[in-house]
Amino acid sequence: MTDIRRSTTALITADELPPLKHFIDGAFRDPASAETATVVNPATGEALAEVPRGTVDEVDAAVAALPAWRETTPKERADVLNRLADIVEENADLLSRIESANGGKPKEVADDDIAGTVDVLRFSAGAARAYTELGAGDYVTDHTSFILREPLGVIGAVVPWNYPLLMGAWKFAPILAAGNTLVLKPSEQTPLSMLKFIELIAEALPAGVMNVVTGRGTVVGNRLADHPDIAMVALTGSVGSGQAVATAAGESLKRVHLELGGKAPLLIFEDADLAAAAEGIRAAGYWNSGQECGAGTRVLVHESVASEFVDLLVEQVSSFVIGDPAAGEDVEIGPLVSKGHFDRVVSAIDTAVQEGASVAVGGRAVEGDGFFVEPTVLTGVEPGTFAASEEIFGPVVTVETFSTEEEAVRRANETPYGLSASVWTTDAARSIDVPRKIDAGTVWVNCHLVLANDVPWGGFKGSGYGRDLSLYALQDYSRTKHVQINHARR
Repeated sequence: MTDIRRSTTALITADELPPLKHFIDGAFRDPASAETATVVNPATGEALAEVPRGTVDEVDAAVAALPAWRETTPKERADVLNRLADIVEENADLLSRIESANGGKPKEVADDDIAGTVDVLRFSAGAARAYTELGAGDYVTDHTSFILREPLGVIGAVVPWNYPLLMGAWKFAPILAAGNTLVLKPSEQTPLSMLKFIELIAEALPAGVMNVVTGRGTVVGNRLADHPDIAMVALTGSVGSGQAVATAAGESLKRVHLELGGKAPLLIFEDADLAAAAEGIRAAGYWNSGQECGAGTRVLVHESVASEFVDLLVEQVSSFVIGDPAAGEDVEIGPLVSKGHFDRVVSAIDTAVQEGASVAVGGRAVEGDGFFVEPTVLTGVEPGTFAASEEIFGPVVTVETFSTEEEAVRRANETPYGLSASVWTTDAARSIDVPRKIDAGTVWVNCHLVLANDVPWGGFKGSGYGRDLSLYALQDYSRTKHVQINHARR
């Protein structure tokens, strides 16, 4: 029986909850519909709040909130973003506890999310003032050209349940820095930290610049995608959600920014530091209970060292502290976000075993309250099976073997995803050559899931297109205009 740390202490009190309303044009508004979604604490299964389900009319009202934000200078926008970062820092403990209570995040994960939110706001504030473009000049005789970078307009942003505030910041920080306004839809499952954030920063942001409408993706998300006055939809979510948004956006030819699923391969070669690889996967494969699109979940290890590596990995995974985030700061693995997602992850493990995989450690749901699944390692996974190909999105790492470098690269690329990957080797030439051959937007060498706001994040193939973070994000959320002046003297 897996030992689960339980707690009878609540992470947040009722008076710390945000207003359970939509935020439109600078104010919280009573919902038009009485329909709500129940938000639960996944560590206990108990209800935390009832959040309104928005309507098409409420999305339209948010889109119509059009302040003169685009006319502000980069410095003015940067000053506002830095003020928002200050407010998040001042309320870091509260926001972290809300993330833990609503998402089941251990304190280390929730604290990291809040720190990341602060940093992406500060990076975007600086980046707003540091665009570089082609220099003005006469590229045609007697005609001077210069390049303007302009905001797109109103952007619809759809944020996932696994990082409700951090992924929100990955969207709204560069969107606002580039001079756009936005309407943001948080996940129905984890909307509380975003609603609290907007409550805290309401007076620091001009009315109408950022609006939040809660509700179903099929209603609120679809309206953002097909609204004629929205210039772009930015979504982090599942492949199915991305396909639906891209299809709807295609009717009006609006731009789409998609950060979708992943099935990150980790190529562990015979010359790798196996102990370091196992320790790295302990973090990269199970961070946020594996509910992470870039998680290192699909190990491809050379057959000559597979047995030794699996022993090291099992030792690492067996040492996790599992439990309710309220039960102590040393809890490392929390619950999955919902009963529905819990059922999907348990079913995926069962399917893998039916397809021939073996459970090296874990592999079971945990009895009792909450949506806990044991940290799991599956070995003997065959190419082409469900576990080798599809995103499980839980605390599950699969292990396959390969015999040659060419096979490893081919197998790494055989899934429909292309978000991230890693290569583990002490061969200098291989560490440069193999990453070039892998179809993934980020390839780490001798590490995995190491992120920085200064560098881009995004995928290829079924993992979507567009880039979060870095100057590339601000470029995605803006447009270039060429102005040419004929100055010939006659």
